[in-house]
Amino acid sequence: MGMETAIIPQHAAQQMARRSISDAELRDVLERTEAVLPVREGRVVAQAIQGHCLLRVFVDVDREPAEVMTAYRTSKIEKYRRQA
Repeated sequence: MGMETAIIPQHAAQQMARRSISDAELRDVLERTEAVLPVREGRVVAQAIQGHCLLRVFVDVDREPAEVMTAYRTSKIEKYRRQA
């Protein structure tokens, strides 16, 4: 899917900054994804545990290079793991 090389547009970067998610944390999830779930045609969510939270990264994979749409942390690990 090429998510490891996904670009981060300005809007996604602003959301990451507001949520205190660093580029390194996001790249870590894209490189060591624990689960990739389809959201809709052309969009997936990659997720991995970081510390006591689950970091979820939404990526449009229907373009080259892939493009990060948003990312957020959640403490509801079991809720989102059940979907996998």
